[in-house]
Amino acid sequence: MKRLYKMVLLASASVLLTSSCSSYLDIVPDERAQEDDVVKDKNKNWDYMYSCYAYLPNPANTQSLDLLTGDEVITAFEHEKWAAFPKGTYNSTEPVISYWNTFFQGIRQCYMMQRKINEMQVDEETKKDYRGQIDFLLAYYHYLLVRCYGPVILVKSLPDINTKVEDYASRTPLDECVQWIADKFDEAAKNLPATREQRRVGLATSTAAKGLKAQLLLLAASPLFNGEAEFLKDLKNPDGKLLMPQAKDPQKWIKAKDALKEAISAAEAAGHSLYTKTGQFVSLNKFPKNAQQRTLRYNILDWTGEANPEVIFADTRGEGWYDLAGKSSPKGEGGSGWNGVAPTWNMLNRFYTKNGLPWDEDPEFKDQSKLELVTVDASQSEEAMPGKQTIKFNLGREPRFYAWIGFQGGYYEILNKDKSNPAFPKTYLANGEEGNVLLDFTKNGNQGRGNRNNNYSPTGYLNKKGVYPEEGVGKGGVDFTLKHHPWPVLRLADLYLGYAEACVEAGDNATALTYLNKVRVRAGIPTAEESWKLAGVTSFSQAKLRQIVRQERQVEFYLENQNFWDMRRWLEAEKYFGVKAQGMNIQATTIADFAHLTEVPFERAFGKHNYLLPIPVADVNRNGNLVNNPGY
Repeated sequence: MKRLYKMVLLASASVLLTSSCSSYLDIVPDERAQEDDVVKDKNKNWDYMYSCYAYLPNPANTQSLDLLTGDEVITAFEHEKWAAFPKGTYNSTEPVISYWNTFFQGIRQCYMMQRKINEMQVDEETKKDYRGQIDFLLAYYHYLLVRCYGPVILVKSLPDINTKVEDYASRTPLDECVQWIADKFDEAAKNLPATREQRRVGLATSTAAKGLKAQLLLLAASPLFNGEAEFLKDLKNPDGKLLMPQAKDPQKWIKAKDALKEAISAAEAAGHSLYTKTGQFVSLNKFPKNAQQRTLRYNILDWTGEANPEVIFADTRGEGWYDLAGKSSPKGEGGSGWNGVAPTWNMLNRFYTKNGLPWDEDPEFKDQSKLELVTVDASQSEEAMPGKQTIKFNLGREPRFYAWIGFQGGYYEILNKDKSNPAFPKTYLANGEEGNVLLDFTKNGNQGRGNRNNNYSPTGYLNKKGVYPEEGVGKGGVDFTLKHHPWPVLRLADLYLGYAEACVEAGDNATALTYLNKVRVRAGIPTAEESWKLAGVTSFSQAKLRQIVRQERQVEFYLENQNFWDMRRWLEAEKYFGVKAQGMNIQATTIADFAHLTEVPFERAFGKHNYLLPIPVADVNRNGNLVNNPGY
């Protein structure tokens, strides 16, 4: 490090979850003057170790690269810098959000820590743990670089600052990168505990090392990196060395499958399980009343009393005031609540019907008009407000739809935080009951655009995922400080669906269905076999099961930083990211006019050069052995 700096430590989950724990906000000593002090002081040992995590991106921050930048949602915040990515207005001169230098700084910090471990005044078990964490982070930083840029410069030791310019490192072929990173994760796992106490849940574990290794191998087996991206095959170093695989290798799916199975076994042995708790926090807000919807709403939110059983690796820095919870909350009186994170029509169609099928393939629904106006009846009271009108598409859907999506005539479970000066008048509340807001997205409705240029839903839908029902909206704004939860980087459902995907590609449909169905059943829908039998499908081709597994993943990990990467690795991004989003007609003042599919005017662009991110041109210019990605 070149200067003193402060950081929020990833290992300080207890600070975020309770008010009584000591703070982990510390200043890391300057390496040039105080390295001796660092190794002699146990507390500063920890500070140094924590500082190695400081260069990881915060996935819960909406200014991150991958949270709002896929095709899942479109927002009213197109003026913010992250919006350059869906618009395609970034390049190697202006990369806008670039992790290239940040991750390499993290790697350097890790090697600096590594060289001092033997001198530290701690017991051997702690030194072993430190070594494991350093190996984990070295692997993880390199993995994140590969995910962004493809073949990267492998940094296998602390770089010599006296290296001659002509000897600067070049990029390493992708397969070599993947193997080195996988081996480094293996080394890390040998020295790490399987679990951590809750207050240090953000630190590396052997379970996380095995899980992230499996994710790496899944990435390497996917079309983008497995010889199927023709536009990348000519990528080569200045010396002519080819950097990308030239042909598809089916064995990579076998390697991924084996690694995912090992990771699942390790996670289950460490006590991880799918989140299935019911009735949590009913005393704080009784809505949603539907038990399945409530379980799914709290799936990534519940860390009260103990670590979330499903989450294997988490980032504990949490959200800021203008992140997902605030931007997703419904608008109250006086403009409080920013109601600007809007699911797109593409994303809404990925959610299943109540029968566990895509709407367009469900015999009960496929011949019905999605946009037909219907009046909600009493039997649908857990889906929408009886007596109100909505489009048919919003009714008869799976529980995740109702847990995570707010729609016209539907509900948003959130509290009025200021009873004396109410955010939500009685006319806003479903049946007048506190904690359940009735949504109206027509132009002059309680969630309508009105005449605002910001803080509105561009599609007439509103995200609920990641927002606690017991949070509140008042005249002064959104109060999401009641809770502060670690953000899931890797959870068990991810391993289950990754394993199902690898099994499909390896020709093992039976096992794929077993692990696919674990996630479906927890989501409150039938098994794939039961659902597709309704559509006349009694056996699955590889292509059909691939489609099913991918759709399941898109639904399950909605707004969890996955869509941005999955669409790329599947080579599907051009099809979905390069077209404008669609939603309801939010300029309409009547329900009849609102119920029309309308194009959102915000620009969207994606070409082949967008599959990999640009290396900053300044770095390419400094290093004659470094070649940029195609298109930059």
